[in-house]
Amino acid sequence: MTEYLDLMLRAGAVYVFIVVAIKLFGKKELSQLSVVDLVFILLISNAVQNAMVGPNTSLLGGIVAASTLFVINYVLKKLIFKFKPIEKFIEGEPIMLIYEGKIQKQNVEQAGFTVQELQAAVREHGVDTIEKVNLAMLEVDGNISVLSENYQSKTRKKRVHKTLGDIE
Repeated sequence: MTEYLDLMLRAGAVYVFIVVAIKLFGKKELSQLSVVDLVFILLISNAVQNAMVGPNTSLLGGIVAASTLFVINYVLKKLIFKFKPIEKFIEGEPIMLIYEGKIQKQNVEQAGFTVQELQAAVREHGVDTIEKVNLAMLEVDGNISVLSENYQSKTRKKRVHKTLGDIE
């Protein structure tokens, strides 16, 4: 029994370490994965496997380790949902990257993006230059949201406004 308790503690420690490490390396790591990032994540998972299970490579040992990770993940998500300071610490807050066509250099550096990566993200949203972007935000999930003049004008044209008389 103590062998499985040890396994649970090891798995929990590795989980906490990985969450903190991802937090320290930033949101970019979550959504904007390059080939190098993917290889890194695969190698990290392989590197920490032995730290989690130790000498116990049995089926039951693997199930105990995986179950521990599921339980810790579930508890952490519940804590994030209920306590805003924990959510803010783990998830972070959106970061403004571009405002009214101007790059927010300090925020871009903080987020760990290059100007080229930011330009590519803008183009992916159908905007050809940064100057045409009204607002670009790095969201907490690692995605970049881009609002441009084109987006806003299209949205206004597509909106349907109804009054109480129209609903009858």
